Amino acid sequence: MNRRKFITRSGLAAAGIYASQSTTLKALSSFRPDNYISQRPVPSKRTFVSSAVDGLIDKLKPGITDPELAWMFENCFPNTVDTTIDFEIIDGKPDTFVITGDIDAMWLRDSTAQVWPYMPLILEEEKLRIMIEGLINRQAKCVLKDPYANAFYKDLTKESEWKSDKPEPIPGVHERKWEIDSLCYVVRLAHEYYRITGNTVPFDKQWDKAMRLVVSTLRTEQRANGSTPYRFTRHTSNVIDAPPYNGTGQPVKYTGMICSMFRPSDDSTVLPYLIPSNLMAVQSLRQLSEIYTSVFKDSDFAGECDRFAKEVEDAVKKHAIVRHPDFGDIYAYEVDGFGGQLLLDDANVPSLMSLAYLGVHKNNDPLYINTRRFLLSDSNPWYLKGKAADGQGSPHTGKQSIWPMGIILRAMTSTDRSEISHCLDMLRNTHAGTGFMHESFDKDDASIFSRKWFAWANTLFGELIIKISAEYPEILSGRE
Repeated sequence: MNRRKFITRSGLAAAGIYASQSTTLKALSSFRPDNYISQRPVPSKRTFVSSAVDGLIDKLKPGITDPELAWMFENCFPNTVDTTIDFEIIDGKPDTFVITGDIDAMWLRDSTAQVWPYMPLILEEEKLRIMIEGLINRQAKCVLKDPYANAFYKDLTKESEWKSDKPEPIPGVHERKWEIDSLCYVVRLAHEYYRITGNTVPFDKQWDKAMRLVVSTLRTEQRANGSTPYRFTRHTSNVIDAPPYNGTGQPVKYTGMICSMFRPSDDSTVLPYLIPSNLMAVQSLRQLSEIYTSVFKDSDFAGECDRFAKEVEDAVKKHAIVRHPDFGDIYAYEVDGFGGQLLLDDANVPSLMSLAYLGVHKNNDPLYINTRRFLLSDSNPWYLKGKAADGQGSPHTGKQSIWPMGIILRAMTSTDRSEISHCLDMLRNTHAGTGFMHESFDKDDASIFSRKWFAWANTLFGELIIKISAEYPEILSGRE
């Protein structure tokens, strides 16, 4: 899809011009958000039309008394289906390719996260269910193409903008950054699909082969023998764009955890054991065990997944829980097995903040509560406070920028009505008149932001509104 054509045809040009991941954008002062004109493409220009998604918008909007929030929900929640879906039947099977937005490539992580808020609707609409099935099929193809890659092209002739990386991405690969969570998100989507539908059609020989490759890749990156076949180098002046030592990262001591050369932000790790991603791997391995027990009746592979999960979980408990002088026991963000620990968080998911959202922890677990208190304090170097808002940032966008995604996840994991309302206020006040979420915005001036078209953040905002509507409707109705 031509991203500039999308922006023009959907009316987004009224709010400004395209901004890439590495640039910022000033919203045009002539745009009047009080008009609250829908920023959705007309139905004939949408990449996928879902009656279930449209129906949920119609159902929930009347309960949102703030017209600006209602407008933002209507714009954001359907953004993935409206603008990023490429669905067709290939070799008799549904196939769904989901671009991330203003970058014309599909991330394994983003594609799962983008459709995740629609999952509760797939029993209501067969068309939507089949679209999700198509994404499960496409993700399996991607894993089999290159299990170390994070982002892919559908067009095998498309030349990667990162073709100078070493090793050079193979045809169909946009970028080859090894991130544990990429493979975890593939499992997360398939498991949720099966949990909701009980449908086993996607779990064919191709999917089985891909899952075994997932597990073997994670095993390899435990680096039990001290080595890895993975390499990644890039000619760049950005220190966080590639891991050191010929792309293999800092030294690690074997612990049973899994090394990740990159974070879900696509920034290189400082210490290779990335804790949120390892905890997500524990969850994913157990989800695979469930599927292989009930669907494949393969107790051997299911047992292997369970044992692997326990190895990683035990290693996290041993090496990644830190006694903080102010907050008690908390999770480190990254460790190396030698005793080195990095205490911070990144707004991208999986993050330490998101552990309750992902289902790794309950939000009332003492360890999670302590960690969350640390994350929302000035002890966390990436918790930023400014004139526009306060919230988690990411090294990916520099020391001045807050991520709406971080604010959303803070609200999603909170049980405090006042905190949730505070987060909603900040999100409403920092979209810079566009009606959409962005990757990041300047902590002192929200009209300076990155990524105008970032579907994951948009749909995640929609998921937040749905959650609040179900659990704290008085916040949206103004009857607090």
